Amino acid sequence: MGRSGRVTLTDVAKASGVSRATVSFVLNDDPRQTISTATRERVMEAARDLGYVPHGIARALREGSSRIVVLNVDWGMEGNFSRSYVRGLDEELAEHDHILLVRHGHAIPEATQKVLDTIAPRAVLRLGEAYMRGHGPVEEDWESGFAFNAALQIGYLAERGHTRIAMALPDHDFPLTEARLGFAREAARRLGLPPLERFVVPRPREAGAIAVRSFLAVHSDVTALAAFDDDIALRALTALRDLDLRVPEHVAVIGFDEIEYGALSTPALTTVHIDAEILGRIAARNALGIDAGGLAPVPGRIVVRGSV
Repeated sequence: MGRSGRVTLTDVAKASGVSRATVSFVLNDDPRQTISTATRERVMEAARDLGYVPHGIARALREGSSRIVVLNVDWGMEGNFSRSYVRGLDEELAEHDHILLVRHGHAIPEATQKVLDTIAPRAVLRLGEAYMRGHGPVEEDWESGFAFNAALQIGYLAERGHTRIAMALPDHDFPLTEARLGFAREAARRLGLPPLERFVVPRPREAGAIAVRSFLAVHSDVTALAAFDDDIALRALTALRDLDLRVPEHVAVIGFDEIEYGALSTPALTTVHIDAEILGRIAARNALGIDAGGLAPVPGRIVVRGSV
């Protein structure tokens, strides 16, 4: 052990019978080094037996950054998608000896800079950043990505005979509102449907009912509502029920990014389930400069219930 009483790389090297440099390569999971599986296992076993703990500050000075990756999740983006994304990102980073720090709320540049100055993170990510910057979807997005999932929602309604569809939107500007609306409108165009209508379902409950009643009074030909997310879908379901309109007989409703409360509504909410764990793992590898290794996004799926 070193003078401070801490187990050092030299201690691990002596215990495993290899050089200090080899120990460093193994414990840092350096992708540029070719080290046999047997040697890696011997080093890892010695480190575990000795209770070796990396000295984070010293390593950050040596490597030029800490082993922390920061993820900013903007307000209004919490849901099944973000939870599964965080899970995959966290697990993949942990497998490569990195730590995830998740920041919720608006990614204010000044606050982000303070994070950079304080902990020198390996990378700073922002959930959905490409779409927030106005980047249009590439064709792969329509095959399994964000655009595909938005199109899945509209396509499910179209398959059941709905041609006049409206997007039910939140009463606050969320980072991905325009992107979601744009993908849905393009999906309707590709399916040969009339242009999607749009309206806001606000809080509180009474305001939501007024908004739905006013919209349907002007657009009586609309037979289905595609909601921005499950929260908005549940607001719409409640409003329709308050207006004595039956779902799905009078108006069908479909949610997006499944939450558990949708299964408890009356009728139970049909929705789009999205598992973003693989996306989180891909993001982790990209941040660390590691090849994605053939990982590919998992397409969303429809959760069939009673509201459509």
